[in-house]
Amino acid sequence: MPTTRRTTVTKTRARPSTDEEEGTRAAASGEVDQRAPASGEAGARGAARPQRQQPRELTAATAGGVGVRHIADLTSKHTEGVTSVEPVEDGWIVSVEVVEDRRIPSSGDILAIYQAKIDREGSLLSYRRTRRYRRSNADIGEAF
Repeated sequence: MPTTRRTTVTKTRARPSTDEEEGTRAAASGEVDQRAPASGEAGARGAARPQRQQPRELTAATAGGVGVRHIADLTSKHTEGVTSVEPVEDGWIVSVEVVEDRRIPSSGDILAIYQAKIDREGSLLSYRRTRRYRRSNADIGEAF
């Protein structure tokens, strides 16, 4: 006989926030305020345009994170982590270690290194697998 679970939802009342607090939170999180302006502030058409943020160039740390996400999305495999990040003329080259095939014991896992070339705004330009090896042979460099 299946068992059912009951969950209880507790509602709490949040205190109303001021416009100043909302602006501070939005600025801290990088959000853009896209609400319509108060009456009298509307443009010639009667509707406000959302503010556009200027794309920022990536740092090495953010380029690594973007590279991991691109490789994970493209390969649908578990990523172990970033192995290198190199600046190039038009962006970054990020190397990511990926588990291509899980084995028991884990020393038999098949790993691969993928390189992702990313432009300065974080868009993927290209990617490729550069190396494939067993976890237990990682330092020897055995390739399949």
